[in-house]
Amino acid sequence: MEVAEFIESRRPRWEKLEALLDKAEGEGLRALSLEDARSLGKMYRAVSSDLLWVRARSGSADVSAYLNDLVGRAYALTYPGKRPRFADVWGFVSRGFPALLRREWRMYIASVLMFMAGMGFGYLGMTMDPDGAHYLVPGDHLKLDPVERAEKEAKGEGMTVDEQAYFSSYLFTHNIQVAFLAFALGITVGIGTAVMLFVNGLFLGALAQVYAAKGMTGWFWAWILPHGIPEITAICIAGAAGLVIARGLAAPKGLPRGLALRQEAVTAVKLLFGTLALFVLAGFIEGTVSQIHPPKLSVAFKISFALVVGSGVYAYLCSDFLRARRAEAS
Repeated sequence: MEVAEFIESRRPRWEKLEALLDKAEGEGLRALSLEDARSLGKMYRAVSSDLLWVRARSGSADVSAYLNDLVGRAYALTYPGKRPRFADVWGFVSRGFPALLRREWRMYIASVLMFMAGMGFGYLGMTMDPDGAHYLVPGDHLKLDPVERAEKEAKGEGMTVDEQAYFSSYLFTHNIQVAFLAFALGITVGIGTAVMLFVNGLFLGALAQVYAAKGMTGWFWAWILPHGIPEITAICIAGAAGLVIARGLAAPKGLPRGLALRQEAVTAVKLLFGTLALFVLAGFIEGTVSQIHPPKLSVAFKISFALVVGSGVYAYLCSDFLRARRAEAS
């Protein structure tokens, strides 16, 4: 059968489905009679077959687009899905996300190594060439002497409560943007993701050396670690999500590259979604404990607090590993 003849013979079917869809979308499915509802299901399956026929014979692009629209609308009505329930969200957060991270642990480790490589480069770069601060140290810290800052904080002359709230809000937003960029740049076959992770590690390493050079190593890590452990972990997981996307492009495993990318993107988005709880935790700590400096909170207390938080975060993230071990042992 020729394409033109096929179109003419099938047109009444398509028009009938379109009329049923218009009615169902405008007035709701309950507006359809039982017979109309059955017809909609039959027409949906029949038009799906027609769409495959047209595509297989490279038929008119306009006809293909028209049929694709009809099939998409019918699918949305026939399989509307279900609204996410709290139980579903909690199930993913409590068990699904750790299980997913367990499957993608290699990508996570690769992401952490890229970040750590940046930290090491930044620290060594500042040690060997302190004049490189203009390129390696974040701009808002260039004119800030670590010793003077610590003295002001000790006297209560640091940032006001409003300034701390603004600063914490800025950092929270910035770090989420970094995470989303690290995720999205996976589309560059992971090159952009690697650069984002390395550069952010570089800034942290360079800043750590600035404080270490003034004998403020403990003060620095007491400031960074309480919120930094969940925050950096979240950024590295987002980086792992970007690397998962890159894997779909670089190693499609025999699948068409587009299909492999779509499959990996589902995993990557779930990984990114799982970081939200970590960012909320980091933001809360960053606006409270992290901004309370000695003598109000000692270096020892803040680092101990950071270790407790870090232990809790990684106990959660590794919970699926532990479950698997117990299952193997039993």
